[in-house]
Amino acid sequence: MGDPNNDILRQKNIMEISNLGALMFLALIGFFWLLPILIIASSHKTTGTEKVAWILAVIFISWFAWIFYLLLAPIKKKN
Repeated sequence: MGDPNNDILRQKNIMEISNLGALMFLALIGFFWLLPILIIASSHKTTGTEKVAWILAVIFISWFAWIFYLLLAPIKKKN
């Protein structure tokens, strides 16, 4: 049989590694969720309230709004 202290340390290390993996997975999901918002915010297709409306649409309607943004923005043609 192994030393109980080594078993406890091994279990603790495994938990730390799995916690790190879960944290990295959540960070990756967060990045992909924020990516459309960052693209719209840095885009020159729209300005002002139209840009804010698209960002709010992406936040509340999610990825479908971002796809519509790529296809339709700007809604009004610039003079």
